Amino acid sequence: VLTNSSTANQGEERPVTEPVTGGDTETAELLPSGQAELLNETTTAEQDVTFPTQATESSEEKAQNSRKEHKNKGNVVVVVGESSTEEASYVWKLCNTSAGADYIPCLDNEAAIKGLKSNKHYEHRERHCPSPAPSCLVPLPEGYRQPIPWPESRERIWYNNVPHTKLALYKGHQNWVKVSDDGEHLVFPGGGTQFLNGASHYIDVIQEALPAVAWGTRSRVALDVGCGVASLGGYLFDKDVLAMSFAPKDEHEAQVQFALERGIPAISAAMGTKRLPFPGGAYDVVHCARCRVPWHIEGGKLLLEANRLLRPGGLFVWSATPVYRKDAENVGIWQAMAALTKSMCWEMVTRTSDTVDQTAMVIFKKPSSNECYSKRSRAEPPLCEESDDPNAAWNITLQACMHRVATEPAARGSRWPEQWPERLTAAPYWLNESQVGVYGKPAADDLAADTKHWREAVNSSYLSGMGIEWKNVRNVIDMRSVYGGLAAALRDMKVWVMNIVSVESPDTLPIIYERGLLGMYHDWCESLSTYPRSYDLVHADHLFSKLKYRCKVRLVMAEVDRILRPEGKMIVRDDRETAEEVERIAKSLHWEVRMAVSNQGERLLCFHKTMWRPTQVQPLG
Repeated sequence: VLTNSSTANQGEERPVTEPVTGGDTETAELLPSGQAELLNETTTAEQDVTFPTQATESSEEKAQNSRKEHKNKGNVVVVVGESSTEEASYVWKLCNTSAGADYIPCLDNEAAIKGLKSNKHYEHRERHCPSPAPSCLVPLPEGYRQPIPWPESRERIWYNNVPHTKLALYKGHQNWVKVSDDGEHLVFPGGGTQFLNGASHYIDVIQEALPAVAWGTRSRVALDVGCGVASLGGYLFDKDVLAMSFAPKDEHEAQVQFALERGIPAISAAMGTKRLPFPGGAYDVVHCARCRVPWHIEGGKLLLEANRLLRPGGLFVWSATPVYRKDAENVGIWQAMAALTKSMCWEMVTRTSDTVDQTAMVIFKKPSSNECYSKRSRAEPPLCEESDDPNAAWNITLQACMHRVATEPAARGSRWPEQWPERLTAAPYWLNESQVGVYGKPAADDLAADTKHWREAVNSSYLSGMGIEWKNVRNVIDMRSVYGGLAAALRDMKVWVMNIVSVESPDTLPIIYERGLLGMYHDWCESLSTYPRSYDLVHADHLFSKLKYRCKVRLVMAEVDRILRPEGKMIVRDDRETAEEVERIAKSLHWEVRMAVSNQGERLLCFHKTMWRPTQVQPLG
């Protein structure tokens, strides 16, 4: 290690760049421009912050509902640290599960699923996390290779990376996905059940039917329910729209995995018994094209969850057979939906047919005021209790009620955000000077400082100082996003960023969505609801030092190894002690240290994940 200790002043720790392995020799790189400045900015402790945490919001929500919900089985007891013996060993084995290379621990917990009393509400597709979290590694599919870069990946991917053909056989005639003639690729013509002639045409049909949707200006963030292979989200990028696509891990084999391999935002989730991991009023548009969700049953409970997620004034786009088929079943569903949406005070703003695809759609608009609610002859669905927090989303049971629209001028949801792209840099109107931000400044100033910090860090260091080939980076996850600063700084790159706000951190996810970015709540002591090999770049800024007192760093790193693609990169910034522990674990995983910088007790690392996999197998259970 090049410490320059002979010339350093006593008590002063100078920035250093440490040797990285390259071929047969070790070479010392020059300190990339801006790295010292990046490390000099210390992270203020998250205290005296006016933003509540998701853990607090959700626990209060459960208390208000007077339900004794069981604790999530993925939670881990407090861990002071690993013994030096355990640190030194780090023996890794392959997971031995029926899911094989597609293993998602919290969705493939067979023992928990078998113990469920009912699957009626898709409970078997929801999260059931093993405890403790797995310490094994997921095998690679045979013949796995570095993914095809974006934008070519939108049209085709390597067959061996996601070697599943069920959807191609079942949906090939609907242009979802096909196997290429040479058998090396899976090809995505861009179609879907409701848009046989391509997602681009379908997106234009929505715009023509309702010009007010204003893709890429008024409508920036969308939720695609039951996304299939996420072609809608893939082509909405052309309109400068970010879509969060989701579908359950079910008989429609690997649909979300296809989406992620293509480079499209997606997670595995189900419209079941729990709220989705997003704040209330997050999305400008919610979309469902034959998404197989029974919106109209049980008092409209699932449609009321869509209502929770929509901004006041937001749009619900529904294209499905009940809109245009005249058989008894479809007519009955349409009548039920028409009655339900009317009772929810949704306005049917347009109903249109598409002569090209021979289908039809209807677009509803959520009210922007509470006026209609008070005029209903019957209070069904009921309004939620005042104490019901629409932002509480972590393991919260669905409630068949509607939240009132904010009426105070300074309240979030009382008006639409700035148009895109202005909303990316404008402080949300609902941040006031009395609110203290995560880093101790007034919230709006805190946001501005965070934006400036990450813009400088990305431009001076991340884009050129770490040896990252950005042409091979498409899917990025920020494991501890605060205000979405990294995502904002990468805006002009051909990437998308999944911003994770920890359930134990200040709840800043509403700000991230207000800026026109995507994200979700998560607890990193559990597994993420995504397939293995989902991300090209993992970013962890002071994550592990905040986690290590609740769960073992080694287990979190096993999860990072699961979601990071081979040949992908991980950037870690943390205090020196924690970062060195992460580095030891990374080396035990046969990752290469591409860059290491230390300064004033802080450490910045960039790792390169290799194709290495252990040969021994570790049974679970």
